[in-house]
Amino acid sequence: MVNLTLKQLRYFEALARHGHFGRAADACAISQPALSMQIKELEETLGIVLFERGARKVRLTNFGEEFALRVRDIVRSVDELGDLARTAKDRLVGRLRIGVIPTIAPYLLPTIIRELSQTYIGLDIHVRETLTSKLIQELAEGRIDTAIVALPVSEASFTEVPLFDENFMLVRPREDAGKPVPNNEALREMRLLLLEEGHCFRDQALSFCKIQSATPKEGLDASSLSTLVQMVSAGIGVTLIPEIAVPVETRSASVSVARFESPQPSRTIGMIWRKQSLLANQLLQISDVVRRSVEMLREHQNPGSTL
Repeated sequence: MVNLTLKQLRYFEALARHGHFGRAADACAISQPALSMQIKELEETLGIVLFERGARKVRLTNFGEEFALRVRDIVRSVDELGDLARTAKDRLVGRLRIGVIPTIAPYLLPTIIRELSQTYIGLDIHVRETLTSKLIQELAEGRIDTAIVALPVSEASFTEVPLFDENFMLVRPREDAGKPVPNNEALREMRLLLLEEGHCFRDQALSFCKIQSATPKEGLDASSLSTLVQMVSAGIGVTLIPEIAVPVETRSASVSVARFESPQPSRTIGMIWRKQSLLANQLLQISDVVRRSVEMLREHQNPGSTL
C-alpha cells in the first residue's frame, strides 16, 4: 500500500501550478528546502519522477500530468468536506477565499473586510487580487470560494449575483476642465491611455469608444489605474476610470474629472461562485454584506448622494 499524505499532495499541487519551487513554497507558507524534501519523498514513495527539474523552472513529466489531474480532484474534495462541516454550523466561520479584480480591490476591500469581520466573528478572510480570467480559472478549480468581478462572466457553472452599477469617468489634465466633454467618437481621435491587455476594464473602455483595434491611437498600456491618472496629470493624454476609484486616484493628481453625456458608459460589479459550492447559501448572505459595504462607502464619499 502506498502511503501518501494530504500535505504532500497539497505541496505537489502547488508546485504543479506554479512551476517554480520558490513560488510554490511561498504559496504554501513553508521554506523551499522543506517543499523540495516533501516532493522528493513523494516521488520516492511512488517510485517515479513527477517533475523535470530545470535551472529556473520545473515541468511535470507525462506521469506527473496524469497524477496532477487526480490530485486536484482529491484536494478539492477534501476542501469540500471542510465546507460541508462549515455549512452545518449556525454561522460562517473558518477560511473564506475571495478573489477581486484590480480595478475594485484597492477601493472596496478595506470596507468589505471590516464589515465581514464584524458580521462573521471568526471568519478568516484570504484575498486574491488578479485578473478576471485567472479568477475564473481558480474559482473553477476550487482554489477560491468566490470572486468579485465585472458581470457577466457567462460561465454556465457559476452563479452570478449583481452588487452595484457604476459609471466610467473621464480624467483629463486640469487645464481641460472647462472644455466640452468629448463623446466616444472624439475620444477615438485623442491619446487614450488604458490598462494593459487582460483587464476587463480595458475592453469595456474600448467598447464604449467603439475602437476595434487592440491598440488605441498613440496609447499607453499601464498595469494600474494609478499610473494612468498620473500620466494624465503629466499631460500625456486622457483616460477613463471607474467612478469608485475617483476619490483615491485623483486626490493627489493635477487632473479634472467629468461625466459623459447620457447614456453614460458603465459596468455591473457582482459576485460569482460555483453553482455546486456547498457554501452557496452563505455566499449569498455575504453578497448582502458586500452590497451594504458599497452603499456605506458611497455615502461616506458623497454624503447625501449616490454615485
